[in-house]
Amino acid sequence: MDVPTTLPEKLYLLAYRPDRERLTATATLDLVMRAAALAELLRRGLVRDDGRHPAAVDGARADGLDPLSAALLEQLRQGRRRSWQSWVGRGQGPTSRAARVVRDGLAASGRIRVEERRVLGIFPCSRVTLPEPRLRKSLAASVGSALRGPLSRVDPADAALVALIDAARLGSALTWRQSREFRGRIDKLAPAAGPVPRALRRAVNATHADGGAG
Repeated sequence: MDVPTTLPEKLYLLAYRPDRERLTATATLDLVMRAAALAELLRRGLVRDDGRHPAAVDGARADGLDPLSAALLEQLRQGRRRSWQSWVGRGQGPTSRAARVVRDGLAASGRIRVEERRVLGIFPCSRVTLPEPRLRKSLAASVGSALRGPLSRVDPADAALVALIDAARLGSALTWRQSREFRGRIDKLAPAAGPVPRALRRAVNATHADGGAG
């Protein structure tokens, strides 16, 4: 099975901790997924920065996109003028439950398994497992190469991935110490994701300030 190609799918897998068999950053995962979808659309040339607002490019098509990115593109096509941070911070319709949309897409492709169960026989919850751990290992290796390899050889998608991981404070993929150690390199990679990492960082900080960290 191939590694997923879109940023939301990659970030979802990197948010998973194999050693603990659980997702991390659950309090902000919807924000992270929406930011990743925006960055995916931007890097594919399907949206542009229109005076500090994302706008769909004329004729943009959803071919090859994951379900979340496709849904977000459709919303942007409707011409709603909202800032990058606003799009990251809140969704409507399918994008309001962004992490679930990405999760269900990965499950449909067989890259993850989702087991629905009840805690204490009452409270519903979902258990996510990775049938092929090598997929996540491959993504983690791409992050390491982007941080340590020749800058000229870094794929723009990997550069955007690292910038989003850093902005999201996704410790399962980039520890606090690594973020400090590679700060200069991350700053050089960040332009690959345009204005999205800054918008994501602000949205995450606002969530933590409101007591939503978990």
